[in-house]
Amino acid sequence: MADSALRDLAALPKGHLHVHLEAAMRPATLAELAAEMSVEIPPVSGFSGFTAFADMYQGLLAVLAHPQNLVRLIDEAVADAASDGAVYVEFGVSPQFYLAAFGTVEAALDAHLDAVRIAGERHGVEVGLMVTVDRTEPLAEAVALAEAAAARAGRGVVSLGLANEERGYPAADFAPAFDIARAAGLQSAPHAGELVGPESVWQAIDDLGAARVLHGVRAIEDPTLVAELARRGICLDTCPTSNLLLDVVDDLARHPLPQLLDAGVRCSINADDPILFGPGILDEYVVAREQIGLTDRQLAACAWSSIETTLAGDALKARAKADIEAWLGEAL
Repeated sequence: MADSALRDLAALPKGHLHVHLEAAMRPATLAELAAEMSVEIPPVSGFSGFTAFADMYQGLLAVLAHPQNLVRLIDEAVADAASDGAVYVEFGVSPQFYLAAFGTVEAALDAHLDAVRIAGERHGVEVGLMVTVDRTEPLAEAVALAEAAAARAGRGVVSLGLANEERGYPAADFAPAFDIARAAGLQSAPHAGELVGPESVWQAIDDLGAARVLHGVRAIEDPTLVAELARRGICLDTCPTSNLLLDVVDDLARHPLPQLLDAGVRCSINADDPILFGPGILDEYVVAREQIGLTDRQLAACAWSSIETTLAGDALKARAKADIEAWLGEAL
């Protein structure tokens, strides 16, 4: 029997770095809030491809029009992360979605920060926020979000992200916003290498100074890029089930995660949008073990990368490393 069968993946300390806040909602909460607000429950399954997925994601926002619902979402999402063994969570947030409820991007972001601080303390999880730029919107909006994020560096905002449709919206166009974020000490963590190939990842690391790349799995198509990611220690925040359902890969058994790890690329394992794709962070580790074939040592390495490559606190990093090594039974 493989030793992996003896180790409880829920007991493996891990970070959840690639998860969009609204899509971390519990299905039961979505149904309850939709009934309370007399709105049609947004469809959250049955889509095919990225365009249909993006349309469905917008439907989740209908039940978050009231501030108290956002607070509930955050508390439950942090509780679920803790239950899955996450000791650090970095939610991708879009304060621009909440202008009607809070009036300004700054007020909406402050409300998020207050809620994650309280939830993190309650559930024993360190929480950071990744303010997410929509690459289909003008640069001016990205710069405004970067300025709001930069003003809150050291107060819970830890990174600037870049999401939505890659095709036709190159990362390089948003370099001024990411310059602002990095100057404030925030990590650059754009989506890249999901719907577009290696050229997207090159832009993320060269033009945006990415410390981490969300997805990034299509880097495998360029051996020079793979070597460069390994050399720079840039972490790819991968989401295997998302990759399958959005047609990035056609079979989890052929997912490039093992090849990337074997090449020395740091990778984390994440759920992306649990309410849409199904698995949470713990389930994704199970997928990585049982369907992709990662060994426990590889899973432990991914767990360590999901904490060590972030701006999580030094005390948490030291504690997590010791606990991951204890789980594995050997030094990383």
